[in-house]
Amino acid sequence: MERPLRIGIVAGELSGDILGEGFIQAIKAQYPDAEFVGIGGPKMMAQGCQSLFDMEELSVMGLVEVLGRLPRLLKVKAELVRYFTDNPPDVFVGIDAPDFNLRLELDLKKAGIKTVHYVSPSVWAWRQKRIHNIAAATNLVLAFLPFEKAFYDKFNVPCEFIGHTLADAIPLTSDKGPAREILNLEQNKQWLAVLPGSRGNELKMLSEPFIRACQLLHQRYPDLGFVVALVNEKRRVQFEQAWQAIAPELDFVLVNDTARNVITASDAVMLASGTVALECMLIKRPMVVGYRVNAITAFIAKRLVKTKFVSLPNILADEELVKEYLLEECTPENLANEVSRLFDGGGDAMIKRFTEMHHWIRKDADRQAANAVIKLIGKENR
Repeated sequence: MERPLRIGIVAGELSGDILGEGFIQAIKAQYPDAEFVGIGGPKMMAQGCQSLFDMEELSVMGLVEVLGRLPRLLKVKAELVRYFTDNPPDVFVGIDAPDFNLRLELDLKKAGIKTVHYVSPSVWAWRQKRIHNIAAATNLVLAFLPFEKAFYDKFNVPCEFIGHTLADAIPLTSDKGPAREILNLEQNKQWLAVLPGSRGNELKMLSEPFIRACQLLHQRYPDLGFVVALVNEKRRVQFEQAWQAIAPELDFVLVNDTARNVITASDAVMLASGTVALECMLIKRPMVVGYRVNAITAFIAKRLVKTKFVSLPNILADEELVKEYLLEECTPENLANEVSRLFDGGGDAMIKRFTEMHHWIRKDADRQAANAVIKLIGKENR
């Protein structure tokens, strides 16, 4: 009997776990007995992925924070290289986490294993010479956005534009009512979704300005409700501690649920930059982005980042549809003033553009990703 298709796979954070889940499902639609092993979160493990390490090991934000974890990260990488070299998969798929996965992919490719990097790093935004490192480490890059493939094509690096999984998963219109019912939120009330990030360091940097912005908004809109999406119990406890220290008089509804339901239930959103901004765009809710990092990380980033914007809706549109308040501009006053503008009708044009952009990237990405990887394996086997 022919042995089952065997895929090595590593995801480094919550968004990667979601991508991995859909990818595994799409592969299994064609190869039901396919095996997956590497590092995954709860969604990937529920699909049968064997996780050799806890995914939280790779969830590190910021240059300074990574340095503190470097010995452990290097050990995890070395053990994965040893495992996959001793037990070669048909293909290895690294999902996002480029600082970790591209180094792992390079070693595996040198060992004769086909490698795919799923989610293009932002090489078009900063340190464009990294394209050569990506070419050395991978046999194929799977890109979410059309301008990413165009960039790779300029350098003759194999890349497929597969569309974005979120654009497939999220309907073109999203009704607030059912989401409010799921979350037990009052229907006839205005709600602001507060999304301070999924990593511990993000909450450390963003909880205070976000909570203080809510204080200001409560003064302006006494009946406004605040609903906070928190990815797990650790983040919930972390946010609760900040809330009680800064503004215990405020009423926050804390939700251990996906950001999607919280965004859908809301009238406007205050969020950390990241994949969640794209999710908010696809749900068609007006938003403001705030982001802070460690001072040393910020100093370095200011000198390296070349893109005009940080949030994906703005990068995709090539204009500032969404107001971005970064680093020292991420103040409670700036955030609250923009939310006020959105509540006063300033988000209508934003939502119209969001609908257009949704259509651009709706391509059945899970299936496209699976087909691209299977095609790559097919080339290898011929």
